[in-house]
Amino acid sequence: MKRVSRSRQARPKHRPMLKRELGLLGAVVYGIGIIFGAGIYVLISPAAGMAGNALWLSFLVAATTASLTGMSYMELISMFPKSAAEYIYVKNAFHSRLPAFNVGWVEIFTDVIATAAVSLGFAGYFSVLTGFPAVPVALCLIALMSLVNFLGIGQSSKLNFALSGIALGGLVFLIISAFTLGRDRLLTADYFEMPNGLTGVLGAASLIFFAYIGFEELANLSEETKDARRIVPRALLISVVITTAVYMLISVAVIGLVGWQALSASSAPLALVASSMFGPNAFLLMSILALFTTASTVLVGLIVSSRVLYGMSRDGALPKVLSTVDMRRCTPWVAILTSMLLAMSFVLIERIDIVASVTDMGTFYMFAFVNLAALLLRCAPLNIGRFPLVPFFGLVTSLILASQLNPLSIAIGGVIVIAGVVVYFVFIKKKAEKIF
Repeated sequence: MKRVSRSRQARPKHRPMLKRELGLLGAVVYGIGIIFGAGIYVLISPAAGMAGNALWLSFLVAATTASLTGMSYMELISMFPKSAAEYIYVKNAFHSRLPAFNVGWVEIFTDVIATAAVSLGFAGYFSVLTGFPAVPVALCLIALMSLVNFLGIGQSSKLNFALSGIALGGLVFLIISAFTLGRDRLLTADYFEMPNGLTGVLGAASLIFFAYIGFEELANLSEETKDARRIVPRALLISVVITTAVYMLISVAVIGLVGWQALSASSAPLALVASSMFGPNAFLLMSILALFTTASTVLVGLIVSSRVLYGMSRDGALPKVLSTVDMRRCTPWVAILTSMLLAMSFVLIERIDIVASVTDMGTFYMFAFVNLAALLLRCAPLNIGRFPLVPFFGLVTSLILASQLNPLSIAIGGVIVIAGVVVYFVFIKKKAEKIF
């Protein structure tokens, strides 16, 4: 029998992988970068109209919901440090592709819709400063940030670090200014005035939860993080703690300085607060700050949505071409292109309150399944017997806040969920069953 030399033997094809470049600091910055965004600049106005001076309490309720679900994520990340995190968690917990695919489907849509909305927020501020029309500016921003996404996680991390640092620094400056220059007004304000009672507080918490969305997206960067089982859960916790502290202080400052009535009537609430301390020129400062903040959020949103597409494709739940990785950059370029085009297609949605509510609906849907996954896998630090308490309370709080959303947002969210089920049975099921 003829012997085949080693050089001529069939060799397994090398499958390009994502590059692990993020450390703890980089992961924390990504978490902060995606949490701080358009929500704090725009949604604080309608939320104030609902919660009154108890706006800070709405932020606390939203933070509690985020923290409970965040602890479920921390446990699940340590078990499954993979891209398309929610999809992986649900698949392993339910041993079924349908709920897993549907959760991943909803996440992709909520990510790209939120990214489109934030890009329009950027474009709005940019248009005020320069006069350029909003939609082309938003499209250009998405294209530019997609290019940064393609260049690699290292380059993206550096830009995100700079943008997030400026954004966080600006908000901290606003807080310090409010607690020094406006101290007398802050001390005399009634922070328990609730024009709509606790119902208004819960409704506002459901709306401003958009401002917290993003901490969970760190799970989808696990394959680009060094020692992901240890670093990603820590980064998630640190991100939530920092952003919660800033949001709580901002809410106290804005209510104390201008009151909920004036705040609810303003289309630029933080600019209004800055103007009350520094005069009309402060609007320019806050507009520039908003540009940095929203640009950072768009970048991270595009990164995360592309990694969800990549992870689901690699697992066989989406067309295989989406898991194609550029050999030089080690980035999923087809998934990046797809997330860019999807986000661009939603740029025409200009009602940020409706868009935020739809995004919240999708997020609460995902959180419910993530907490259910943690319950089924029994991975939680606090238990009664074998029953995990943390994911149970995370599930309950997510459902309570989801019930407070407006009917239109709930209906749109339901359409997205049903569309995912239809797509699964029509296009995905047979192929998935062969792989699973």
